[in-house]
Amino acid sequence: METQLAKLCIEAACESRESVEQWRKQKRSLERLPSQLADALLRRLLSRRLLYPSLLEVFKESVEEVDLRGQSSVDAEWMAYIGAFRCLRSLNVADCHRLTSSALWPITGMTSLKELDISRCSKVNDATIGHVVSISTLEKLFVSETGLTTNGVELLSSLRNLSVLDLGGLRVDDLTLSSLRVLTKLQYLDLWGSEISDQGACVLQGLPGLTFLNLAWTNVRKLPNLSSLECLNMSNCTIESLLEGDGDQARLDKLVISGAKFVDDSEAFMHIQTCFLSYIDLANSSLCRFSFIHRLKVLQHLELSSTLVGDDEVEEIASIGANLRYLNLSNTKVSSAGIGILTGHVPNLEILSLSNTSVDDVAISYISLMPSLKDIDLSHTSTKGIIYQVGSPEMDPVPSLLALRSLRNLKKLNLEKTQVSDAALYSVSSLQELTHLSLRNFSLTDISLSYMSSLTKLTNLSIHDAVLTNGGLNSFQLPAALRMLDLTGCWLLTEDAIVSFCKTHSHVEVIHEDVHVFPSDVRSLDRPSPYRSTLKTSQLSQEDSKTPISPCFIDQRLKYSREELLGLQYSSLTLAPPPRDGATSMTPNSPLN
Repeated sequence: METQLAKLCIEAACESRESVEQWRKQKRSLERLPSQLADALLRRLLSRRLLYPSLLEVFKESVEEVDLRGQSSVDAEWMAYIGAFRCLRSLNVADCHRLTSSALWPITGMTSLKELDISRCSKVNDATIGHVVSISTLEKLFVSETGLTTNGVELLSSLRNLSVLDLGGLRVDDLTLSSLRVLTKLQYLDLWGSEISDQGACVLQGLPGLTFLNLAWTNVRKLPNLSSLECLNMSNCTIESLLEGDGDQARLDKLVISGAKFVDDSEAFMHIQTCFLSYIDLANSSLCRFSFIHRLKVLQHLELSSTLVGDDEVEEIASIGANLRYLNLSNTKVSSAGIGILTGHVPNLEILSLSNTSVDDVAISYISLMPSLKDIDLSHTSTKGIIYQVGSPEMDPVPSLLALRSLRNLKKLNLEKTQVSDAALYSVSSLQELTHLSLRNFSLTDISLSYMSSLTKLTNLSIHDAVLTNGGLNSFQLPAALRMLDLTGCWLLTEDAIVSFCKTHSHVEVIHEDVHVFPSDVRSLDRPSPYRSTLKTSQLSQEDSKTPISPCFIDQRLKYSREELLGLQYSSLTLAPPPRDGATSMTPNSPLN
């Protein structure tokens, strides 16, 4: 009850600028407000765009966490107030591009700050580090993609309490890295995109507590044994060997080597204790042989997209499928037959991606036998949603998607860029647990949209490039849980129709090329945009010359594809001669025929 009461108080305090000014003018002190509530109030003010620099002063005795990442307005004035925060433990100003070295001067010597993130602040340079190293309490520091040089990085060696250090995207070389060997408390070190080589990688053996290491996009080819390592990222590297050396072997839990090139497939995994690996990402790598997979007995996450995996390799996956939760086979050579091999071997699989593979509706029958599935991606496949009986043309086609009803936990389904038609989507309306559905097909019409009304738990619906009409959108009965409707590419919909829909359903975020409306923006829709004002004025000026449209009018454009309509748009049509004897006729080439 107290938590709910606190939420209500925060909502009331952040209702409007007037409500903020009311309690601010009363000079109510927040000194006694628990830090957890003060943090929540600050976050709410920021999300409602009600926070401004001078208002920060009332929080200086209570707030412990400030997250201003990506806020373009944050500058020296903001930092002047934040520098006075006496209990501040965490400050995140990543992507605040107006921050300079001088703007960050107020944080100099802060005594409670433990975590600082100034990543991607492009104006931050070596001079800034002078302010940062004065904060001896720092334990976590993120300075990736800033203007720091090797000189600035070397100064960080004085922060002996650092356990987390992110230097991603900086030109750190082997000599600079050797200066950081004194940071013996480091557990997390990010060096992606640096100039580290095999020689510099040897320095890492002097960090006894290192559990996370990111060397993606570096020149490291041979990584020595780091016995404490649990998570390793060597994406887009050329790899000869991993974790080779004496001593206790690392009990690696997570390995990311996407986009990597292997000098020798067998040598690369020879020194890894695969029995501890629960997560491996091999996406877009050059790996040709996957015989090591059968050793990954506790594997839960397997990323194989854009690799040379085919149906033969699926046998290896099936042998270790008992613990698998995530499997991505997108852009591989796996077919429906390969999916059949998995049947009965992946009882705990929750996420399956088969995008851009040759699987078809036959695979759906196999997928329906994987009882724990929650998320299925069949986008860019030959799925039609209907199976025609071979040799029995007189028999009715079988709706393949109906088989997914056996998946009681299915929440997300992606059918974008498939051959699924309106008729096939009727089966989807029976998947009552769906919360996310993605469709993209030029042939889908208002009928498909109407089927979605029965999905009562649906929160996110994307239906791209469909032939939806204003009338179909207007008559769409929204599922009670729907919160996001993406209509990108639905080219027959007009801005006015979408705006009218948004006003009627103010709780739904609507996305379209002409309009992107968040629930908080609905009130502003009553103030017409210049485009809409011009459009309506033009329509009113022509109102007297228009023929009234019958309520039974059918938009004949529905009979044409997008390409055909674009062709007609720029073609000159021959007008028909006046009809004889009062009869009505049209030329054979008329788009309304």
